[in-house]
Amino acid sequence: MGTDDKFENKAEELKGRAKETMGDATDNEQWQAEGKAEKAKGALKQAGEKVKDAFRDDK
Repeated sequence: MGTDDKFENKAEELKGRAKETMGDATDNEQWQAEGKAEKAKGALKQAGEKVKDAFRDDK
């Protein structure tokens, strides 16, 4: 995967973090849940990219 994918994954994580923060500030449980889910999804994708990079570097 390329650099674009890494940026998109980080952007998704940051978007989730912002949404979760807004949910906390407004006491909106839906935004809190959506934010946590987006943040986790972005972080998981980033971890997958790191694993792929590690295998690529070993070859």
